[in-house]
Amino acid sequence: MKFIVSSSYLLKQLSSINGVITTNPVVPILENFLFEISDGSLTITASDLQTSMITELEVEAKEDGNIAIPAKILIETLKNLPEQPVTFSIDSETYTIEISSDNGRYKLAGENATDFPKVPTVSDGFSINIASDVLATAVNYSIFATSNDELRPAMTGVYTKLDETNTTFVATDGHRLVRYRRVDIAGDNDNSMIIPRKALNLLKSTIPSDVTNVNIEFNISNAYFSFNNVKMICRLIDERFPDYENVIPLDNDNVMTINRGEFLSSLKRIAIYANKTTHQVRLKISGSELQISAEDLDFSNEANERLSCEHDGEDIEIGFNAKFLIEMLNNLDSEKVDVRLSAPNKAGLLIPVDKDENEDILMLVMPVMLNNYV
Repeated sequence: MKFIVSSSYLLKQLSSINGVITTNPVVPILENFLFEISDGSLTITASDLQTSMITELEVEAKEDGNIAIPAKILIETLKNLPEQPVTFSIDSETYTIEISSDNGRYKLAGENATDFPKVPTVSDGFSINIASDVLATAVNYSIFATSNDELRPAMTGVYTKLDETNTTFVATDGHRLVRYRRVDIAGDNDNSMIIPRKALNLLKSTIPSDVTNVNIEFNISNAYFSFNNVKMICRLIDERFPDYENVIPLDNDNVMTINRGEFLSSLKRIAIYANKTTHQVRLKISGSELQISAEDLDFSNEANERLSCEHDGEDIEIGFNAKFLIEMLNNLDSEKVDVRLSAPNKAGLLIPVDKDENEDILMLVMPVMLNNYV
């Protein structure tokens, strides 16, 4: 088997799917890319059993065939080659691969393609089309709030619920929650799934910056994303997602409206002086003024700042984990945000004031108990 392809074009395609490959896979052959040639078209697959990514490109080839090629050594070789046509010659009996370029020849050992796990297909499923920029926005808003706790697998992914009027994306780690809703995406039936964080991260880094159409098909066990010449199949998380609607308070009528950028900058400065374990900051809202303070008693560090805000409600003092607030504000792009509170021991809500008419964004963060310092 022999084929010729542009080195930089091949590298670009491999780089788009390389993120799937783990360093110590369950099955050693998964350290390889699967190359399959059929009618002058090269299909390359990378997999970790849970998630598979596939890309297709045209090559010069006279015969069909397949081979598993070590991913790391192939990518490193291509990265260090100048742009030029490279020739791959594969011995189908010994699985030896020889790469010829203008600079020289490189020999490496491949593996039998038949040992590569079969990629699942989605049949008897549902499908939906989403614009790539809308999908990227939904992923960006939700993915940072997913949990790393493998003992609660449902929370390690993003819960996606489609119905006839909208689509809702929800992520939570028990300390904070993000609910992102789009009215411009809807399905014919009510369906829900939990998409793993790794698959969404791969999707986020692969989706092109120019707007394209993403087709999503899914059934009870897998979701299948396809756009341009890339396909991704991931196994869904088969768990029950927490009843998140019950956690969202309905009576947070103590509202502070503040410039997001100023609030974020202030929190970043104050957080430097907070306790390194709790990251606790204190928000004291009185009249049209917000006082942000933090202290670390172990090191006698303390800081406080004052910001002007619009405030509707009683004066209130509440503690939050600065890391969570900073991450949430970083992931919003509205000029102003509403901080909606009810009591020092109840969850607070962050709602962007400026948003697209098709979207509804709500971010919830649990408070931390305040120490009794003044």
